[in-house]
Amino acid sequence: HPLPAGTALMVVLNTGGTFNKRYDPVHGELFVPADDASVEAVLGTLAEPSAIRGLIYKDSLEMTDADRAELCEAVASTKEERIVVVHGTDTMDLSAAAVAAMKFPKTVVFTGAMVPLSIDPVEATANLAMAIGYARNAGAGVHIVMQGVCGSCDEVRKNRELGKFEHV
Repeated sequence: HPLPAGTALMVVLNTGGTFNKRYDPVHGELFVPADDASVEAVLGTLAEPSAIRGLIYKDSLEMTDADRAELCEAVASTKEERIVVVHGTDTMDLSAAAVAAMKFPKTVVFTGAMVPLSIDPVEATANLAMAIGYARNAGAGVHIVMQGVCGSCDEVRKNRELGKFEHV
C-alpha cells in the first residue's frame, strides 16, 4: 500500500555519539550537541522520508543503565516497526544487547561513526544510509551496521585495537 507523501517509513532515534559531535572553538573541544542537525543533514539527502526523534544526546562512554532504559522505552513506544538508532560506537554493543533483551517484534539497526559528520561526512553518511537500507530489508531483531559490516548485534563488534567493526 502506498503511503501518503511525507509519511515516515521508519524512525531514526538519535542518541548522540561521535556521529553528532561538533567542535567548540571557545573551549577547544568536541561536544555532543542536544540537537539532530547531523542526522537531519544526512536524511535530507535520502529519497524516502524518515522521522527523527532525539534523546539522551551523550557520548556513549557516558551512557548509563538509566539511559539504556530510556532507549528501550523509546523503541517500545515508537509506532514504526523499523528503527535506526544513531549511537556512539564505544558502547553500541551494550545498548544493542539491552534492546535485544526486550525482544521487541521490530527491526532495530544501530549505527554511528568513528569520525564526526562535522569533520568528515563520508563515513557517517555512508553508515547511516547503509543502516537505513539494511533496516528496510532486514527481519525483526537488533542489528549493527558499521563501516560496511552488517549483522545481528551478537555477531558484530568494535575491534578497539584496529579501530574497526568486524564480525565475531
